[in-house]
Amino acid sequence: MTDYQLAFKPAIGLYGQHDPSAVLFDDGTPVFGVEEERYTRDKHATDTFPERAIRACLDHRNLFLSDLDRILLPYEPQLRREIASHYVTDAIRSPGIGRKLSALEQTLVTQVRSQFVPTRQIENRLESIGSPVPPIETIPHHRCHAASAFHPSGFDEGIVLTVDAKGEYDSTVVWRGDEDGLTRAYTYEHPNSLGLFFAVVTEFLGYRMFNGEGKVMGLAPYGEDNPEIEGVLRGLIDTGADYDVTELTKRWGTGHSVETLEDAFGRPRNETPGEFDQWEKDLAYTAQKLLEETVVDIAETTVDQLDTANVALAGGVALNCKLNKRVRESPHVDDVFVQPVANDAGLALGAGWAGQPPSAVDRQTDVYLGPQYETEEIRSTLETNKLEYAKPDDLERYVAERLVDGDLVGWFQGRMEMGPRALGARSILADPRTAESRDRVNQFVKHREEWRPFAPSMLESAAEEYLIDGGSAPFMIDAYDIRSERTDELEAVLHPADDSTRPQTVREDQHPRYHRLIAEFADITGVPVVLNTSFNDHAEPIVRTPTQAIKDFYGMGLDVLVLEDFVVEKDVTKTDRRSELALRSGGAPNPIQQ
Repeated sequence: MTDYQLAFKPAIGLYGQHDPSAVLFDDGTPVFGVEEERYTRDKHATDTFPERAIRACLDHRNLFLSDLDRILLPYEPQLRREIASHYVTDAIRSPGIGRKLSALEQTLVTQVRSQFVPTRQIENRLESIGSPVPPIETIPHHRCHAASAFHPSGFDEGIVLTVDAKGEYDSTVVWRGDEDGLTRAYTYEHPNSLGLFFAVVTEFLGYRMFNGEGKVMGLAPYGEDNPEIEGVLRGLIDTGADYDVTELTKRWGTGHSVETLEDAFGRPRNETPGEFDQWEKDLAYTAQKLLEETVVDIAETTVDQLDTANVALAGGVALNCKLNKRVRESPHVDDVFVQPVANDAGLALGAGWAGQPPSAVDRQTDVYLGPQYETEEIRSTLETNKLEYAKPDDLERYVAERLVDGDLVGWFQGRMEMGPRALGARSILADPRTAESRDRVNQFVKHREEWRPFAPSMLESAAEEYLIDGGSAPFMIDAYDIRSERTDELEAVLHPADDSTRPQTVREDQHPRYHRLIAEFADITGVPVVLNTSFNDHAEPIVRTPTQAIKDFYGMGLDVLVLEDFVVEKDVTKTDRRSELALRSGGAPNPIQQ
């Protein structure tokens, strides 16, 4: 009899604030997974219960909630007691007697709920979906991060680093993983948090914590060594394996911490996010440098102590691909695996794997766990909305030719990716060979800062030819340097400041149609690479449905939209090749409502 388990990450109450998700496991294997933001259309879906993601998981196998054998939650609320004194101290620091008393009352209520009724709020929400509610198991936050990294890594043994803002009481944890599972080796307790340290710098530079850290990472290479900035930061924090950042992070949130930086630097935070002077670029560079220095030292120290040179990474900080590059390049490290859904959305994966022996979990090679749409359903959507469309005999060749012509393509194929990176299922594609492609996508499609880089998708068979120390890198979660003789071919997908890139390598078994498209582009140009960025407009989640893709197509500077077998174009007279297609018309092209 099939064993169904539903793991989900709420973003309410005792269970965190952002990136809710749900994953359905069938006999221990994830068969469907999706983030709630793809349904709410609110990026990171903060303070949200993942009801729609849960329903989508159940619908995938036509299940009722009562059909599930168990529900897994990636938090152990009772562990909050480990730092109860911190919460009390933080409440006492609130300004004014009234706010102080209110904060203390809220702290007490939260502590009581976490100890005595930790799942009550979740049970109440689940009852609106179905009853009876199956048994609920709670699993510690960082253990779920660790399982999400080690279990699908393919390693027989290794160390695991889970690094984020905060679990129940821990912020960074070092684990040893082997065939028997995971053993906690060392814990850095909240508020000694690298995730919060980088969040503070992110807020100082004008972005939002838990949202803009990747932009700060992308800004960092535009900076350079600045002894004054580095001296101030090193005066506030200690780096390395014995790091201590609590002078900056001792208060939850970033308000007090940003004020500390303002006082230390003698200048205000940036009020114009996206626009930076050289000093602010140097700050990003220095913060990235100190983060890398610290995590690499933790990894190297632990590798030597635990006598294993494989490293697995998860937690929100592990989305920092420049950091991952530094860990991978360490002479102490043999191999690295980074969970592609490293942020809190990936906790649902880890919760489902945590109760299994690592050997029972297949090596992770893709993240195509989301919904897909049948050809006839897409055809009906196009015709209902009176959109002209075509069905080319050789879709991959046709799209490759359009990319060569300089067109920008929305690409919607198969099951949606889980995680923050588009990997050829919900992607925007362009010619990777010229800076003009990069600038057009930034300005007219993504509507974002012109200095931000893009990433490539390349045939895995070409990785060694283009990447220094290149090999399989299917998740766009690690950075690489490009071989100098190849940089001229990839101008649009290199970081303009340091010629690094964050690649996705593609094999035919991972995504056959996407592999064929890149192969056709290579056949025409000699370059087995395309520019790939996520199919979404600025500040919105990746598109989930054909309707959302069509809506964004008409709201962005895209030329071509590919929905499974069908092609939609804004300018049907642009090329004579159009007449070679079996054009099916339902009326004049026009935007549609979501």
